[in-house]
Amino acid sequence: MAAIAVLGLLLVASSIDITGADESIGVCYGMLGNNLPSHDEVVQLYKSRNIKRLRLYEPNHGALQALRGSNIEVMLGVPNSDVKHIASGMQHARWWVKQNVINFWPDVKIKYIVVGNGISPFTGTSNITSDLVTSMREIHDAIYFASLGYNINVTTSIDMTLMGNSYPPSQGSFRNDARQFVDPVVEFLRNTRAPLLLNIHPYFSYSSNPGQISLPYALFTAPNVVVQDGPYQYKNLFDAMLDSVYAALDQLSGRGFLEIVVSETGWPSDGAFGATTDNAATYLKNLIQHAREGTPRKPGPIETYLFAMLDENNKHPEVEKHFGLFFPNKQPKYQLNFGVSAETSVTASLKSEM
Repeated sequence: MAAIAVLGLLLVASSIDITGADESIGVCYGMLGNNLPSHDEVVQLYKSRNIKRLRLYEPNHGALQALRGSNIEVMLGVPNSDVKHIASGMQHARWWVKQNVINFWPDVKIKYIVVGNGISPFTGTSNITSDLVTSMREIHDAIYFASLGYNINVTTSIDMTLMGNSYPPSQGSFRNDARQFVDPVVEFLRNTRAPLLLNIHPYFSYSSNPGQISLPYALFTAPNVVVQDGPYQYKNLFDAMLDSVYAALDQLSGRGFLEIVVSETGWPSDGAFGATTDNAATYLKNLIQHAREGTPRKPGPIETYLFAMLDENNKHPEVEKHFGLFFPNKQPKYQLNFGVSAETSVTASLKSEM
């Protein structure tokens, strides 16, 4: 998550450095607000902060037009509402790819096409679970038909609700009643060598269970190991959640290793328990630095997309309105430095409402 240093408007006297992390960090661009700046202004904000990756939840042509020539890598979403239609025939997938990919390529650097977001048998999206892999396959074939198959990965984004067990991380497993949905998705991604996208939000795990999960563990500030899991030591919840999904994937039959891209993670500044500007600043700073290192189970940079660029006032419930790095007037909620020395440190007080 990024921000501009504007004198007199900085709300947090802490500095977040992502020097050296810009190759693995992106920011999600949500548009559920009635007071947001123009697409051109938002893309300029990405460019001015040297943010090189952007997640777009739907093929908004205004945003795609603004991205032309920006050199920003784009994670482009196929909305859940389009999944069933695309699965119904190749002609629909080819039309979608022509309208939303070919018409902007190569001026827009589309890296992923993400078919669906958070589709699950246990939510209001259960009616399209049987269409997801078919839709992914149709988009994949349409991309190859357009001779772009070696440039764009087709994938989907899941969340932690599919997990049956996540503690300890090495015992991570998917719910038994999710396997009929998960297994074909994993098989498709392994066959096409595309990563699995995962939305991880330690904030919601902490805020729903503060008696069991400490704030320092959620914010990457625990001074000591919190979970000893065989040879793996965990000092933060983000690593534990991510590694539990890696462990769950290892249990599934299939060939080859499957990489995970963190397609969404963040911390709200207001609107609910534990949602404060200080906590959000601490989480973001530590996450950005930690993304360079990887997890105990999988060391190395983690491609991670911070949620979200702007506060969105049309989201619900209230806490969902406060995940932005910026206010809608483009002023920064946090002082995030994208070009300073890695020596820069952050000392932010941790505010729990416990």
